[in-house]
Amino acid sequence: MTYPPIGGSQAERTPAQPSAPGELSAPVPAQRRGAWTGRTERLRAAATTEPGRLQIIGAVLALLVVAFGAVTALEISDRAAAADDVVSRSQPLSADAADVYRSLADADTMAASGFLAGAQEPRDVHEQYEKDIKDASRLLVSAAANTDSTTTSGHEITTLNELLPVYTGLIERARANNRQGLPLGGAYLRYANQKMTDEMLPAAERLYVAETGRLGRDSADARRFPYLSLLTGIVALGALVWMQRRNYRRTNRVFNHGLLAATAATTVLLLWLAVGHTVARTEVRAAMAHGQESLDVLNNARINSLKARANENLTLVARGAVLTADGTGDKYETDYTSGMKALDAQLKRAEKLADDFRGSEPVAKAITSVSEWQDRHRKARATDDQGDYEGALVQIIGTRDSTGQSFQRVDSALEKALAVEQDEFTRSAADGRGALGGLPVGAGALAVLGAAAAVLGVNRRLSEYR
Repeated sequence: MTYPPIGGSQAERTPAQPSAPGELSAPVPAQRRGAWTGRTERLRAAATTEPGRLQIIGAVLALLVVAFGAVTALEISDRAAAADDVVSRSQPLSADAADVYRSLADADTMAASGFLAGAQEPRDVHEQYEKDIKDASRLLVSAAANTDSTTTSGHEITTLNELLPVYTGLIERARANNRQGLPLGGAYLRYANQKMTDEMLPAAERLYVAETGRLGRDSADARRFPYLSLLTGIVALGALVWMQRRNYRRTNRVFNHGLLAATAATTVLLLWLAVGHTVARTEVRAAMAHGQESLDVLNNARINSLKARANENLTLVARGAVLTADGTGDKYETDYTSGMKALDAQLKRAEKLADDFRGSEPVAKAITSVSEWQDRHRKARATDDQGDYEGALVQIIGTRDSTGQSFQRVDSALEKALAVEQDEFTRSAADGRGALGGLPVGAGALAVLGAAAAVLGVNRRLSEYR
């Protein structure tokens, strides 16, 4: 038996010789291709066939529909949260801040009224004063629990909590001296009023402005247009329409049930988004433009009426002892006149802002009562100027035909008007919040349905190639 040579043929045993001097004899290995390059080439190869193109188109359509649903859910969740804050947080805090101001101003008014009544302060006046102080304390505690202490609102709440016991201490000293018939009681009362007017009420006003500003920001956030969601929805819908047109031109089939269902789901979501946010935007804007604006004017009107009443009482308490800065007139009478002018202007504006009879009727009653109050005040001042202090006192705090009765009518009318406007605000803002309800969840569900339908529609087309 003959065996081949162990080393193979002569050619195989002869080592390769370089073709030229200096040339390497070892072969160069082929360069390895990266994984990404391989995938790109496979994708390019798939795109050259119709089944491959259909797979790519199906994936892109599903991705667009899912992206539309995700973006819509995120943006509308943000708008819904802002609308909920308007209804349940920022507007109630703004209303509480206004009530803090009103309670403090009313407490100051009741303190002056009780002082004028003499040593035996009327029980109802004292009880109203105590109620005002308790209401202010409770509202400040509630506001502090819902406010960051480092914000402007937190700072003002701290200031008011520090000043409130100082003020009540001064009032108690005024009462104690008044019961003993000591003139020092009037000085304590004037000092307490100064503390209230110069420090506490400005702090309460700043708190109200800060909370109203937060309400405005939350309202603006709720009304921001969802541009990204709408743009994504239009792109997804356009891609689905294009695919159906492409399918018709290549197969001459009018409908693809899967693509038709995906288009319907995307259209429903797009219309839901546009209509729902438009309704929410309109209702929240109406709540701010009608309800909150009227509330702001009426709150200021009520506060000015309370301050005017306090100044009217202090005019008799001071008996001309406190003058204006230029020394030409009684300070409290001058402040009363300024407050009544502001009250007149605010009531006229509130009457214009009232949308219906429910809102305009109490404002009209307040305007009539303010005119009556001013007439009675002029008569009381004339009586006091003639030296009849007791007669003037009856005309100010008496139980019949007094300025106190007129003030109570004004305050009751304003309280009713505020309740009407608060109800209008709450109703409109709640409708705006409700218009967005369910949309984030619905967006997710419709997006999943649309993406699945798009994939099924494309797979139906792919099955024709198998």
